[in-house]
Amino acid sequence: MSETTRYQHFIGGEHVAPTSGEYFPSINPATRNVLYEAARGGADDIDRAVRSARATFEDPAWRDLSQTKRGHLLRRLGDLIGENAEELARMESSDNGKLLREMRGQLAGLPEYYLYYAGLADKIHGSVIPTSDRSVLNYTKREPLGVVGAITPWNSPLTLTTSKLAPALSVGNTVVIKPSEYTSATVLRLAELVLEAGFPPGAVNVVTGFGAEAGQALADHRDIAKISFTGSTATGARIAANTASRFIGSTLELGGKSPNIVFEDANVANAAMGVVAGIFAAAGQTCIAGSRVFAHRSVYDELLERVTERARTIKIGDPLDEATELGPLAFEDQRDKVAGYVDLGRSEGAKVLTGGNATDAGLGGFFYEPTVLVDVDNDMRVVREEIFGPVAAIMPFETEEEVVRLANDTEYGLAAGVWTSNLSRAHRVADRLEAGTIWINTYRAMSPMSPRQGFKNSGVGVEHGTETIKEYTRLKSVWVNTSEDPVADPFVLRS
Repeated sequence: MSETTRYQHFIGGEHVAPTSGEYFPSINPATRNVLYEAARGGADDIDRAVRSARATFEDPAWRDLSQTKRGHLLRRLGDLIGENAEELARMESSDNGKLLREMRGQLAGLPEYYLYYAGLADKIHGSVIPTSDRSVLNYTKREPLGVVGAITPWNSPLTLTTSKLAPALSVGNTVVIKPSEYTSATVLRLAELVLEAGFPPGAVNVVTGFGAEAGQALADHRDIAKISFTGSTATGARIAANTASRFIGSTLELGGKSPNIVFEDANVANAAMGVVAGIFAAAGQTCIAGSRVFAHRSVYDELLERVTERARTIKIGDPLDEATELGPLAFEDQRDKVAGYVDLGRSEGAKVLTGGNATDAGLGGFFYEPTVLVDVDNDMRVVREEIFGPVAAIMPFETEEEVVRLANDTEYGLAAGVWTSNLSRAHRVADRLEAGTIWINTYRAMSPMSPRQGFKNSGVGVEHGTETIKEYTRLKSVWVNTSEDPVADPFVLRS
């Protein structure tokens, strides 16, 4: 990528210039240098992409393709991603500032998502339902929805696009993707690999641009059968209202303010590393960030010392450097948002134990120091609102009952961590925590086989696992009268 690179939309298997003729720059957050320009899409571009996707969905070449052959295409796509992993990792690291070493890890595991749904493709079936009339056959079948609109974020573009794309394609849908305006490049490259894998043109289309223009047009389009969105709770609420008014489905993976709980019998050294991983990995720019840390008072000082000391030694710098442990925030407004929240925390009475400053790390970029806040309570805005940056608020607690109450006292319910050596307590607390994913003595573990769902304001619907197949299919019930006898009373309901 360079400042002279200009990316077009990808529609119907071709690179297509924007109707407006306009482009916008993408900035390397580590250096502020322009990486490339991307097409600025609007309603006309979205309409073209949806029409292309709809035509492919109705084309017998895709519609009548066997489930097993769809699985073969997904396997080939997974293989191509693996073959191009280094290129994709470097592109994404430059685009959003994630560590290259982390992106290499993500890319190593990304083909597994496609392989998983490839294996699942020909195992999606209905069932035969018993009826009181033995001459009537009733069976169910799952069918694809049609054209799925996917609106994806900037923090993990390839992984979070894959969470939508792989299951949607496995059941026979076609897809139009609107990636974040901050991270268009890797999603466009992924669309090229989809075509190279053998999927028909129009099966996957990408329109780049801004949320208020391209994203809104996609969510509003009359031929979209479903919207799958990952992003802020406020935007998700608008999409939910929009789709509900049109009686189409939506899967929404939204914000979080996840608790990470350390009990008195925990391995404190391991728990401290779990806290660090939960909030400082990916510079805290993850919806599952363990941003509220609760430590039992008997281990509070030790945990605080360990986390603070590690935070002070985290190496900030170029995300392409293998030695770097913390890269930049993805864009300037996000860095400013994080800085604003830390200043708000100070005004609320919080003490900054370490960090608390913006920096350019000598590169000119949008960096923010790993920050630990203490003297905080669960009522402060800095503790209640999602910051989406490397800021941990650490609080003591006395009893299990108290910490469960505090952990659940939030509008979010995406994830939670529990650190304890007491197996009974681990299961007991996991049962009581109001979150869709609970990690015990670990954090940030993920698999395509394991479903995840947000509770409360963290979202609607399921991603990953077999359960997500229901998100991308509709259920049809078929009744067949096998009897040749004359029809009985036409005014009596048959069963």
